[in-house]
Amino acid sequence: MTDAKDERRPAGELEAGVMAVLWAAGAPRTPGEVQAGLAADLARTTVTTILTRLYEKGVVERRRQGRGYAYYPVQDAHGLTARRMHCELDRDTDRETVLARFVAQLSADDERILRDLLEPDER
Repeated sequence: MTDAKDERRPAGELEAGVMAVLWAAGAPRTPGEVQAGLAADLARTTVTTILTRLYEKGVVERRRQGRGYAYYPVQDAHGLTARRMHCELDRDTDRETVLARFVAQLSADDERILRDLLEPDER
């Protein structure tokens, strides 16, 4: 017999699925439309809860549509990743040490990309 906890999805997986549907849509979507676009078999109320949480985090915006809302992403996938990186950086009071360790762990290719972005005149 499978335990209910074993059937739970990893944290963020549902949000990622919802965001993928919204990005692919290119237009605001209602919870029912998002539900229809998901591969997972989720209740509409679950999708609504996920969209509400994403709205509260500032990841999506919404506009009135009928008696409910239609949701749309604030940023593309790359912008959202950059936002998450900033949030992680903001969690620590010693930004210099965090950035130094981040840069020290970059691959040679990533370090080159970062240098090119920071020093565009020297390319």
